[in-house]
Amino acid sequence: MRVVKVSTNTPYDIMIERGLIDSVGALIKSVTGVCKVTVITDTNVEKLYAERVISSLKNEGFDTSLFTFEAGEKSKTLSTVAEMYSHMADFHMSRKDIAVALGGGVTGDMAGFAAATYMRGIDFVQIPTSLLAQVDSSVGGKTGADIPQGKNLVGAFHQPRLVIIDPDTLGTLPEHFVNDGMAEVIKYGCIKDEELFKTLENENALDIIEDIIERCVSIKRDVVDRDEKEKGERMLLNFGHTLGHALEKIYNFEGLSHGQAVAIGMVMITKASERAGLTPTGTAVRIKALCEKYNLPTSDKADIGRIASECASDKKSAAGSVSFVLLSEIGSSFTRKTPLSDVLSFIQE
Repeated sequence: MRVVKVSTNTPYDIMIERGLIDSVGALIKSVTGVCKVTVITDTNVEKLYAERVISSLKNEGFDTSLFTFEAGEKSKTLSTVAEMYSHMADFHMSRKDIAVALGGGVTGDMAGFAAATYMRGIDFVQIPTSLLAQVDSSVGGKTGADIPQGKNLVGAFHQPRLVIIDPDTLGTLPEHFVNDGMAEVIKYGCIKDEELFKTLENENALDIIEDIIERCVSIKRDVVDRDEKEKGERMLLNFGHTLGHALEKIYNFEGLSHGQAVAIGMVMITKASERAGLTPTGTAVRIKALCEKYNLPTSDKADIGRIASECASDKKSAAGSVSFVLLSEIGSSFTRKTPLSDVLSFIQE
């Protein structure tokens, strides 16, 4: 088993091994003495893994309940989180009990936020089943929900007690979900690891997926250990996300997935950075080619003025400016504040 140790204020392990999903009961029992567990999942993942996870938990003596919500980003709302509260309260969950997030990034974000705020905070465990969640969103303690004004504008930092990653779950994903997660993998190569980027260029990531997952979560672990609450370095993890979130909102979180939007955002912002003389010419071409290798889009027909205006509601917008993450070269990144009045001219080709 591969184990990546996170040393935040609440330390925890990230465990990576094929077939691990059938051992979650014993693994969770090793980090908690609670008796009640609420498993939170969506309608897609419930059919695939809920029964196996609940069986494993019950075999270890846990009193277990299941909460299922309609799959998709459209469900990532405060009303869904409120339903989670009601379910846990009806199950008589105490402050010492635990929630389990079983699914992709939407599930992890909402279940983590519900755990962070139910009774002012209970423990939770991440069992990510999508590539995006396994390499990125399940690690680091960011939780939250969307509101009409923007993505993830309500949330909390709440570290999990344990992250259990079973790469075998990727075998049940439709291809476009795997491609979606590859956008975050490419992001890590762009901002922190040129060798990872070259590996993605020269090999098929899915052939070495355990190595890829371990490398990505190790990069994120190192960043989060140094900057848990996103005061500085952790902002680099948002490369491509400011424009990507703007695109997601323009499409009302339908038709354009998170990974697709991030891929477009990475290429767009790197082109802008090259035009400004901040990034070496040709960098965007390499990112574009790598995204296309993994069947990710690299451009969009959305109105550029609308994209620029949506940046104003991004979490990284403050004091009349927005912080864009740019590349000094592949594998090295930095942040640059741009006045909101200049965003359009900066990103417009």
